[in-house]
Amino acid sequence: MTDPVVIETGSEPTGSIIWLHGLGADGHDFEPIVPELRLPDSLSLRFIFPHAPVQPVTINGGMAMRAWFDILDFAVDAVPDVEGIEASCAMLDSLVAAETERGVPRDRILIAGFSQGGVIAIHTALRSPEPLAGLLALSTWLPLADRLAGYPKHADLPVFMAHGQFDPVLPLPMGVAARDAVRKAGLEPAWLDYPMAHGVCPQEIADISRWLQSVYDDE
Repeated sequence: MTDPVVIETGSEPTGSIIWLHGLGADGHDFEPIVPELRLPDSLSLRFIFPHAPVQPVTINGGMAMRAWFDILDFAVDAVPDVEGIEASCAMLDSLVAAETERGVPRDRILIAGFSQGGVIAIHTALRSPEPLAGLLALSTWLPLADRLAGYPKHADLPVFMAHGQFDPVLPLPMGVAARDAVRKAGLEPAWLDYPMAHGVCPQEIADISRWLQSVYDDE
C-alpha cells in the first residue's frame, strides 16, 4: 500500500483521524480540509489520508482508477463487491492497529470516509472489536447493509453522517437509507443534509469541526 498522506496539527497528537477518499480520488483529496476545520490549537490530532489501490471499476467502463472496491451498479439490488469491501476494511483495520502501536488508544482513533470511502468507514467502525472515538460518513451509501445488524457492540459510538440534497451521483435517498441502516444496527447518528451536490460545503465543514471538537472534548 502506498504511504498515506499524514498531517499533524500539533507536535504530540493525542488522537488520530483516518479519512478515506471517494472513487477516483486519492489521499490528497481531503488534505486541504485540515486547515479549513479551524480546530483549536489545544487539539492536537494526526490526520491520515490513505490512497485506495488502483483497479478496474465496472461502472466506469472498466477504467482503472483508485477505488476501495469495484462497483457494478448503484442500484439497490446490485451485487456488491464483497471481496473488495472486505479487503479495504482489513486495510483500514491495519491502519487503526498501526496507530495503536504508536501509542494512540483505540478510543482516540476516529474513522472517516467520503462516498465510496464512507462505505469502508461504516463497515469497519461498526464491527470494531473495541470502541473507537467515532465515525464520520459523508455523502455515502451502504451496500451489504444487511450485515451490520450483527456487528455493533458499542451503541454509544459517536456518528456524524451528512449528504447533499442535490447529489447526482448518490441521490439523497441513498444517503438516508444508509443512515437508517446505521440506526437499525443500534446507533444514533447525527444527520444533516445540505443544499449541495456530491461534495462538501463550508457549512458542512463548520459542522464537522464542531462535532470533532465534541468527540475529543475530554482533553
